[in-house]
Amino acid sequence: MIDFLYSIDLTVFYFFNHTLSVGILDKFFSFITNVNHWYITYLILIYISFKYGGKRGKIAAVLTVFLILASDQFGASFLKPLFHRLRPCNALIDALTPLGCTGSFSFPSNHALNNFAAAVFFYRLFPKLKIILLVAASLMAISRVYLGLHYPSDIIGGALIGTGIGYIFSLAALKIEKYIDEKTKVNESE
Repeated sequence: MIDFLYSIDLTVFYFFNHTLSVGILDKFFSFITNVNHWYITYLILIYISFKYGGKRGKIAAVLTVFLILASDQFGASFLKPLFHRLRPCNALIDALTPLGCTGSFSFPSNHALNNFAAAVFFYRLFPKLKIILLVAASLMAISRVYLGLHYPSDIIGGALIGTGIGYIFSLAALKIEKYIDEKTKVNESE
């Protein structure tokens, strides 16, 4: 069964990494996978949330910092050393790697984990943003397979774990908001 699942993983990997490989997509996916570009996006999102999102936006802005720290460290410091899965660019001699290859482990994709955690967190607090957040997180995740840095199962695992973490943090944010609302009502009635 494991061999069958791995063969599916490889088939999908080669579809993205070889079949779709063209210069314009190399540039596009190289750009969006760059951590520096999505940190800027996070900072803008946090600023907009804080400035224009009211009380919920301020709660979201503060919790986003803890969300990203928690999701990133859980993937990088706990799960990757636990699974020790080689990246496809290290395991497959014909993997196309426009950005080169790193020696770190592959499962789960921290890019997918972090971006799905943030996407689910923000769309649960601001449902109108659901489509754009999930599309952005999905493109980020796909970029990792396209660039030969992760297997599809790495991004699926990262997306599922990130979704869970984002959901838990969104529950916390909504509980904090409810607590503040109740506290405010009590103070106003006194």
